[in-house]
Amino acid sequence: MDLQRYLARRPPDYPDTIALGSCLRAMVEAGLDRLPLPGSGHTLERFQRLAQVGGHDLGLCKLYEGHTDAQAIIEQLGGTPTPGSTWGMWAAEPPQARVKVTPAGHMGLLNGRKAWCSGASVLSHALLTAWDSNDQQQLVAVALDQPGVRITDQGWYAVGMGATGSVEVVFEDVEGQAIGRPGDYLQRPGFWQGGIGIAACWYGAARQLAESLRQHCAQREEPHALAHLGAVDSALQAAADVLRFSALQIDAHPEANAELLARRARAVVEQSAESVIREVGRALGAGPFCKDRHFAGLVADLPVFLRQSHAERDLAALGQLVTRQADEVWSL
Repeated sequence: MDLQRYLARRPPDYPDTIALGSCLRAMVEAGLDRLPLPGSGHTLERFQRLAQVGGHDLGLCKLYEGHTDAQAIIEQLGGTPTPGSTWGMWAAEPPQARVKVTPAGHMGLLNGRKAWCSGASVLSHALLTAWDSNDQQQLVAVALDQPGVRITDQGWYAVGMGATGSVEVVFEDVEGQAIGRPGDYLQRPGFWQGGIGIAACWYGAARQLAESLRQHCAQREEPHALAHLGAVDSALQAAADVLRFSALQIDAHPEANAELLARRARAVVEQSAESVIREVGRALGAGPFCKDRHFAGLVADLPVFLRQSHAERDLAALGQLVTRQADEVWSL
């Protein structure tokens, strides 16, 4: 089944993590999670599908993006995801929540606490970052139905993106399988390529918010609303252009370091999405915030999802990269 048609048949109203998990499982069963890998020649299609889910519901998109990202990483590093499984990609590394992995035969044993584990209570598996005895980061695939996995109710008090249930998970002698070698998570080309996929999710939600304003202006021509629509159009066009360009670059150079490309794309799409939120809100007033459930959900969720960007810290990192480029860095 076509992803867009599937989403159109489902009301974009998922009250809790259980509802999101049920929808993700249904999408997996329908084969709608089989996205082209980044750099496969069809990267734009991958971004388009992520944007489609983002425009439908950002909570679902968070789980869907994590699931498809985990699948891509496992395949890129020579593994095979378990058929019919649903995956989380848990790579946050706050100082107070780090998981250790120690060898145990052909497997490893996980111990510690992991934070920001989206969908923990409804997923079958997770791909997570852990730390070995040499203090090197190692990706580990783990089945979540083991006795030593304790899903807490801690660390998640969100209103926006609340249904994702991004709680803390405690591991006590839990078996996991190493995926790739230590350091592969950050060193592989797919790390930054996947970061652009996150921006595609932001774009999809912003585009859907903008559609409310476009439809409003199509019904009545109000000069101020049209001016806001013009601002929204220019912001979204810039975001779409940079995502298309990024997809072309990834497909043309799949093994290249995509950090500069990704940081630029994420910065442009983030700024565009924030502009859309502002312009649409000023144009339409309180009405859709209060009376349109789909709009209200997206506008509550998107600012939280955007904070996967680190704002000025990411811009400073981009600026540092730009200082190392040749003089013609901005030439046409």
